[in-house]
Amino acid sequence: MNILALNCGSSSLKYQLIDRTTSTPLASGLVERIGLDGTSLKHRVGDAPATRRALAKGDHAAAIAQVLDLLATDLPDRPVAAVGHRVVHGGRRFARSVVIDAEVLAAIEELIPLAPLHNPPNLAGIVAAQALMPGVPQIAVFDTAFHQTMPHEAYTYAVPQRWVEDLDVRSYGFHGTSHLYVSRRAASLLQRPVTALRLITCHVGNGVSVSAVRHGHSIDNSMGLTPLEGAIMGTRAGDLDAGLIPYVQSRTQEPYERIFAALNKESGMLALSGESDLRDVEEGHMRGDARCTEALKAYAYRLKKYIGAYAAALGGVDAVVFTAGVGENSALVRELVLADMEYLGLHLDPDLNRATWNGVERAVSPPDSPVRVLVIPTNEELVIVEDTVALLEGRSPTDPAFRYSFESAGQAAIR
Repeated sequence: MNILALNCGSSSLKYQLIDRTTSTPLASGLVERIGLDGTSLKHRVGDAPATRRALAKGDHAAAIAQVLDLLATDLPDRPVAAVGHRVVHGGRRFARSVVIDAEVLAAIEELIPLAPLHNPPNLAGIVAAQALMPGVPQIAVFDTAFHQTMPHEAYTYAVPQRWVEDLDVRSYGFHGTSHLYVSRRAASLLQRPVTALRLITCHVGNGVSVSAVRHGHSIDNSMGLTPLEGAIMGTRAGDLDAGLIPYVQSRTQEPYERIFAALNKESGMLALSGESDLRDVEEGHMRGDARCTEALKAYAYRLKKYIGAYAAALGGVDAVVFTAGVGENSALVRELVLADMEYLGLHLDPDLNRATWNGVERAVSPPDSPVRVLVIPTNEELVIVEDTVALLEGRSPTDPAFRYSFESAGQAAIR
């Protein structure tokens, strides 16, 4: 059974075709600048080198059509049996992945005000895939679903009850598939049941979120009603005083929509350093650029605060996991975040932390460290694929007896 995982962004499309029987990626790629001039497609089959080609300007439907044509040409004997879609916001309604029908489509559309930058392209991708592959089952996998186990005291906002009841105002949490994957992999690598562990998982990329995971369940996440809350990100401000918005509006006369867009697209590391990509910020720091150095300090400080807070919420911690582009690749960020946290049992081994990164799961703490620090590449597509297969087979990923393939206790442990 071959499952296609699709992740539609506002101007991008990530995809991966996976053979479910072996969990082997058959093809993967990225379409960039959808709807803009200079649309391009980076495509890879198996382990072969990736190829890049220019595409005509078009919408998500055109991009998905191009991808399907490529897959049919390169893998003619690998038909797509089902499609799993990443959907960012599932609100309170979706606590697990679901088979998409007209009712689910309507619900995703109703949730657009909670994720105006994310749910519209997610929805466009679903509609396009349904039109291009009639009869092929389509599954929605929600970023927020993993965090539906958060207790009331963690997700509630101290705001008027009418907002809660009428507008569904609360914290939802995001990057759920990533936090689920790395928490399960951490348990397997430590050769301990996830139900016995207290984990802090740090998804640190252009978007950043930190989760407290107790006994396999999310009990808190740094993102909130939308992905704007929490740590400092590439272009998102993260935590701030809501009073900033009327203050800026009164002084500049900028409309609310313009201020909100600035908080999402012109803030974060871009505002602090002039660069949104952490690789560029680190390069600036190494050149002695004071703005980049101060930006890195602020970035690490916010992450440090969340780790400390979640250690308190969990009543202790067994492991801290770093994942996603920055979390996996930046030894400097890990070093800055965990500096002076030995009081929590968190120790970094400098040599392990700065060793050449080859994409392999590893510990970057000493073997005798009371709290293990792990670097685990995330694999959200595999979660999407396995949720899709489970639903097609009548199983539920939320069943306590359900196990993902990557939870296998037989996989190599980290010592």
